[in-house]
Amino acid sequence: MTMHPSAVMAPPAPKSIAEVGLSPVLMRDTLLKTLFRRNTNVVTEIARTVCLPVPIVQELIDMLRGQGMVEAMGTLGPGGTVSAEMPYQLTDSGKARALDALAQSEYFGPMPVPLDVYREQVARQSIRNVQVTRTQLSAAMGDLVLPPDLIAKLGPAVSAGRSILMYGPPGNGKSSISNGIREALGDRIYVPRAIEYSGQIITVYDPIVHAAIEDADQPVSALRRTDRFDRRYVMCRRPTVITGGELNLSMLDLVHNPTARTYQAPLQLKATGGVFIVDDLGRQQEPPQKLVNRWIVPLEEGRDILALQSGEKFEVPFDTLVIFSTNFHPNEIFDQAALRRIFYKIKVDGPNQDDFLKIFAMVARKKGLQLDEASLVHLLKQKYPTIGNVYANYQPVFLIDQMISICDFEGLPYRMSPDLIERAWSNMFVADDMMG
Repeated sequence: MTMHPSAVMAPPAPKSIAEVGLSPVLMRDTLLKTLFRRNTNVVTEIARTVCLPVPIVQELIDMLRGQGMVEAMGTLGPGGTVSAEMPYQLTDSGKARALDALAQSEYFGPMPVPLDVYREQVARQSIRNVQVTRTQLSAAMGDLVLPPDLIAKLGPAVSAGRSILMYGPPGNGKSSISNGIREALGDRIYVPRAIEYSGQIITVYDPIVHAAIEDADQPVSALRRTDRFDRRYVMCRRPTVITGGELNLSMLDLVHNPTARTYQAPLQLKATGGVFIVDDLGRQQEPPQKLVNRWIVPLEEGRDILALQSGEKFEVPFDTLVIFSTNFHPNEIFDQAALRRIFYKIKVDGPNQDDFLKIFAMVARKKGLQLDEASLVHLLKQKYPTIGNVYANYQPVFLIDQMISICDFEGLPYRMSPDLIERAWSNMFVADDMMG
């Protein structure tokens, strides 16, 4: 099933208080805290803040008025002007209840999405429903020069939406390939601002991780606007979470804020519907085997288990393309049981000489350095034999940047020469001899 940007079904906007899916007490307290903390007093502004349709918010306001917690302020706006909407304010009873609620949890603003409702949306926009074509994947790799057989191996792995281990010598673009995979996915999903489980609020949307897409077709000022989707979600590009040597197991647990008494989603939950990249596997404090053991149930069963401060455990969806990238051979860092849990193992080797020259010429052209035949012959015939003619994708950029820096320092026009090749090469490797 091929999904295009418009093919993901949006979460439908609730049409009644019951369809919001939250307990009346939680909705009441969230609304009271929002009125107390935010300078909003008319229904359209309140609706925008709590991310619910105007009719539902009006019904909640009327309910709070009936309980003596909110009162109408008349139709006069600031400065005595006539307001088009009825402004409201908290009564003393409403303020007291808001303070009590804030003492239990500082969360206010957008109403959360119940976890069970969120599960339904995850299924509608699953990463495993996305089919990537060879053309899409090749285009997403940009200027990377990759052998055709590598694209042939990557394509089915990405379309399966399961887990990928990329391994091979350093400097050959494993990180860039991981980012290209994200670009190939290309469509949009809906990320909840927060989810609710057992009365606890877990914030999910993170502007650092999630790239929001403006919904230009949706009028935001209309009094009786029709919500095209549940505004408790943010329309985003499929997310990418990238971690490296800093990753540890605690980063995969709920983050509890003891002051606000709320939770923040762990990295893999924020990556739901997208890509989770573990770069430089083997450089973390935790052994790779231990990290992968933490992922066994999520990778195999599509569900993760998290725990609240109380110790209560619960399941959340695990719908993420996990990409492990390492410079180590898999047999050095995993046992066979762990390797079985990773669905695709793809070796990323360095380029052959022809591809190396393609990369070198492309980088030189981009950086304004004219190719010189004598310099290339010197590089290929004199320098590379000293390292067994082993080429790496990073080397053209490194060598050309070195030559440009030398030209800048010496006040020379950008050029290439065997002498500059020698000077650049001396900075690419460290000799094995001991310091005297």
